[in-house]
Amino acid sequence: MVGKIALLPVGNTIPFSFKNEETKFLGKYFKPAPNSQYYYQVFKTSNLNQRWLSPDYPRSLLSSRTRSKFAEAFIHTKDQWGWKLNYIDSLHSLLNQNQTKSGLIPTFDLAVWLYRDREFSSDTSAQDIINYFITDFHITDREQTELFDLSIPKISSPLFQEEQVTWEDLRVYLGNPPDSFSEDGGTLQLLEIQGVGSGKEIVFQPGKRLTIITGDNGLGKTFLLDCAWYALTGKWAGLPAYPMSTNRKKEPIIGFEISENSESERIRVPYDWQTQSWKPPKKRPTIPGLIIYGKVDGSFAVWDPAKEYLAIQEIGQSDTTPRPFVFTRDEVWNGRDIEIAGRKTTFINGLLQDWIQWQSRPENSPFHTLEKVLKRLSPPFQSDLGTLKPGEPVRIPYDVRFMPTIEHSYGNVPIVYTSAGVRRVITLAYLIVWAWAEHKIQSQLIHKKPQKRMVILIDELEAHLHPQWQRLILSALLDVREDLATDLQVQILVATHSPIVMASVESSFNEKLDKLFHLNLVRSDLFSNEVELRQLPFIRQGRIDAWLTSDVFGLGQSRSLEGEQTIQAAKALQESDNPNSEDVQKVSHQLLKYLAEDDEFWSRWLFFARQHGASL
Repeated sequence: MVGKIALLPVGNTIPFSFKNEETKFLGKYFKPAPNSQYYYQVFKTSNLNQRWLSPDYPRSLLSSRTRSKFAEAFIHTKDQWGWKLNYIDSLHSLLNQNQTKSGLIPTFDLAVWLYRDREFSSDTSAQDIINYFITDFHITDREQTELFDLSIPKISSPLFQEEQVTWEDLRVYLGNPPDSFSEDGGTLQLLEIQGVGSGKEIVFQPGKRLTIITGDNGLGKTFLLDCAWYALTGKWAGLPAYPMSTNRKKEPIIGFEISENSESERIRVPYDWQTQSWKPPKKRPTIPGLIIYGKVDGSFAVWDPAKEYLAIQEIGQSDTTPRPFVFTRDEVWNGRDIEIAGRKTTFINGLLQDWIQWQSRPENSPFHTLEKVLKRLSPPFQSDLGTLKPGEPVRIPYDVRFMPTIEHSYGNVPIVYTSAGVRRVITLAYLIVWAWAEHKIQSQLIHKKPQKRMVILIDELEAHLHPQWQRLILSALLDVREDLATDLQVQILVATHSPIVMASVESSFNEKLDKLFHLNLVRSDLFSNEVELRQLPFIRQGRIDAWLTSDVFGLGQSRSLEGEQTIQAAKALQESDNPNSEDVQKVSHQLLKYLAEDDEFWSRWLFFARQHGASL
């Protein structure tokens, strides 16, 4: 093909550098992995395990190919090349030796590989693809007859896909080259937990965009988020998961897949009982993107792949796994210093200092981004609180620092005096903006492109938030990426107890991108129960009280416990054969105590009660 595209003459020679031209040709068509120096062998080969050819392949093996296998096809003197008169016969005999299916080169298949990056019009046919190849490589009529199979294979699917084929598409079939390294920007595809926690085996496959985890207290929502964080970062954001002795029937294992595409390698991490620790994998095929974990106690954890070198130096060990940084509530607001190579340095200024610095130079800082994120995460406009809008900094007693403020309808309030709900949302907004801004700066310093993926984990998203705010917060969080970067992809995992949060995403829940999971207690045998994780279909309930009685929350009725119990007693009386008037009167008094005057149950009860002598 190199000789044909160069128009080598037949029967004589021209000056030609086969080594240089073949290297260019292989680099253009046979280097599918963009960050690899290896070439991929797509042709029939006797060694299927050595399809990746070394970077030295063109230089080291050119002479052996042209002087042995293809010697009868070429005229070759020093720096002079041409085709022999009988070159077609020589090449045809080589095809017969290789015993291809038809004895000829499958032209359409070869053209598909060579033109995989080319953009074609929608009306291009398979025959057009073959014709392009014949024209581009100057294939003569006799070559077409003697060397090429010009038939078109049966194609069941459309000829073209809308998006250009990428290395990530090809990697599924080709595998990684020998010089491959960990890919950046992965999200959580799969989490398997065996022999740990209250479930014998949990398989968790989160959605690409949003994953909601529900379930009663103590069943493992926080545990699941902690394990998801560990799978992504290789470190724990708090106490490590500890296998209980009751689960010794199965070896404790945490398995996971992290990927930026549809294909990924599964990692299985066993528990070492002797060292009482999880054995880290030697190599992660994919490095996750930027990760933020909001814990229910107000602390936050941040993992930034661009800061992995700082993390490694801080711990001063040979562990090459990047270390996540876990910040207490106080550190998020007031900053944190770390020690690198014996020198104390500031890792995070903290919300109070960054806010003031950003606000003093808004054109050269992320302040405008912070304003947009705060506005997006604010409660609805009709709430008493109003939009979270930064006010002018002030001084407060016994503190030499200027303090950020939030504009309320009743005046500016220093953020240290705002409510718990406001402080939590402000903290979340700040950390998202800070982590993204710092990631871009650090990526520039290490000469790498910023990540295009972010993972956000939040435990009890609704904590401290008024119902009006709960109706908005999750949908707003889904749109935060628009304030950071247009091409940023965000995967969000949240645990919640709130039916209002569930109702809030009815209009935005996408079954192709989002998933709903529920943890519940099931009987595993005659003597014990275990926790089961089930994916539930997202069924729109329409009303918030309908969510309360759905499979997600499992309440019998959306009213007080006493009201529910009284109605059950009333229904039992109505269904009995001969209800006692005293019992009917007693239940009537209880209904008056626990039910509202306009409760819909009264219309069912009043006629029955009067029939049986009860006075109301």
